Amino acid sequence: MREGKVKCLSAAGFHHMAYVEWGDAANPKVLVCVHGLTRCSRDFDFFAQAMADEYRVVCPDVVGRGRSDWLRNKSLYALSQYCADMTTLLAKLNAEAVDWVGTSMGGLIGMALASQPETPIARLVLNDVGPVITAASLERIGTYLGQAPRFDSIEQAEAFVRFVSSTFGSLNDEQWRHLTLHTTRTAADGKVEFAYDPGIAQPFRDAFATSGGKDVEIWPVYDAIPCPTLLLRGATSDLLPHDAALQMCQRGPRAKLIEVPGVGHAPMLMDTAQVAPVREFLLA
Repeated sequence: MREGKVKCLSAAGFHHMAYVEWGDAANPKVLVCVHGLTRCSRDFDFFAQAMADEYRVVCPDVVGRGRSDWLRNKSLYALSQYCADMTTLLAKLNAEAVDWVGTSMGGLIGMALASQPETPIARLVLNDVGPVITAASLERIGTYLGQAPRFDSIEQAEAFVRFVSSTFGSLNDEQWRHLTLHTTRTAADGKVEFAYDPGIAQPFRDAFATSGGKDVEIWPVYDAIPCPTLLLRGATSDLLPHDAALQMCQRGPRAKLIEVPGVGHAPMLMDTAQVAPVREFLLA
């Protein structure tokens, strides 16, 4: 694993976006993996290692998360900024075309980029996200987003992660600890805190208020995607409704749907059973 950073621009000035990468740095086949709303690049460690024999796998920390900088203007935590940052990353990688795996927010970024004319995305994997996001899931996320809890130990932090992320499914102790270690940091006073900017909650709450408590739908974006698309859906997901997933198979890129039993939002791609169909799709 190698670590890197790229300098990106927002309306408030420059910021750094960090990333990790796996595989041969000279491999022209590039796979970009982008995490969910409060997560980080290291969620993809297992998946990246499983794909590194075929790809240069690049996993960024979306700005405001992980090792990346925090934005000065919190209102800029939005899809347009994330897409601009990813475009800068692709330029640094010298990648004319990439395959893309996006979990939740990372999938929304992928959809936005894939829907553009002359998109660099050749194959798209949407992990438990699509053009319909339920109000119920947004309300659930809003209960903890931006709360910035602090803990006396990593064990307390892990207990919190297990609670708010119980929909990830049946993970083992090592996996839960991995997911906790890489989304937390130790503060100067010894307390454990989450490594993301609580300010990401501001535009999230504004958008939820604008929706009037209704589901958010962006079908025109999905319908404009031209590339082969795979849709993973947690069988009990509260974010992507089953009927919306079925519609995604019939319109736009006509995604191939795979539902993952025993998982809600979202499959974490940390075991071979979840990785195998994604690998098969990407290498087809």
